[in-house]
Amino acid sequence: MLDVVITRKLRDFTLDITLAVRPGEILALMGANGSGKSTTLNIVAGLLIPDAGCIRLNGSTLCEPARGTDIAIEDRRIGYVFQNAAVFPHLTVRDNIAFGPRARGVDPQEIRTRIDELLDAIHIRDLALVKAGNLSGGQKQRVALARALAIRPSLLMLDEPFTALDTESTRDIKDLIRKFVTEMQIPCIVVTHRRTDSSDIGDRICVLCSGKKEWEGLPGEMPEACLSCQCP
Repeated sequence: MLDVVITRKLRDFTLDITLAVRPGEILALMGANGSGKSTTLNIVAGLLIPDAGCIRLNGSTLCEPARGTDIAIEDRRIGYVFQNAAVFPHLTVRDNIAFGPRARGVDPQEIRTRIDELLDAIHIRDLALVKAGNLSGGQKQRVALARALAIRPSLLMLDEPFTALDTESTRDIKDLIRKFVTEMQIPCIVVTHRRTDSSDIGDRICVLCSGKKEWEGLPGEMPEACLSCQCP
């Protein structure tokens, strides 16, 4: 279970948001450019520190400024897929996927097992020895997802994972996200600005406007008007 209560003063507004995501649930976080979506993910991941609030994951406090608690990024067990996939272009697909577990000191045999499982599950075994810089956008996104899952995360977060993908790749990535979140029973946040993507993948949708929650509910209940806000 992920519980987030955070505030942080930004240039144009103050981010002030409360989120709760259950195990096996996907929350689609929507809003205009500059509404605070990516900042929210970065705070949860530990890349930014909130001014106040508390972030708890499965009962453990990750960050609480008032108590001086700030768990290191590498110890939060969060799989984070960035918008640009952020693969290491000079490394092979296999080495990209192995990066996280190696950094955490996982046993080499266990790493090989995890890599083989993910190569098969994400259908990229034929790319295992290809350098990531030579892959297509859809292939890079699959590798980024596999790398995030290789650490056996307690939380999965994806920032605009469908933006650069064609229709077929988008459908495949959505199916894979759903498969792993359900099987691993972990909370998941997907940032997107497209209503169709949020409805396709989100169990719930949260719409941000200038750092505050404008609406939250089920995909089929979201009113057209709630995306009318023009955030800076």
